[in-house]
Amino acid sequence: MTYQAEFSSSARRQLKKLPSDIQLEIREAVDCLSTTPRPMGVKKMSGEDAYRIRVRDYRIIYEIYDEVLIVIIVAVGHRRDVYR
Repeated sequence: MTYQAEFSSSARRQLKKLPSDIQLEIREAVDCLSTTPRPMGVKKMSGEDAYRIRVRDYRIIYEIYDEVLIVIIVAVGHRRDVYR
């Protein structure tokens, strides 16, 4: 099964503010989420229906909707800022 990975409008704005080399790595990680939405090293966030993965010092926070095969990227940012 292949999931469709989509960025929320706020996550898209956050991604554009990052350096271009980090943007590329994050886009590659998001592409991998379309085939494996729960990869090795994924963490479920406590108190939410969201997951997070790491890309260097950056985090991608996303939600998985298994019934419609969609992964929505909710937030992207540096680890010191993304949880606020």
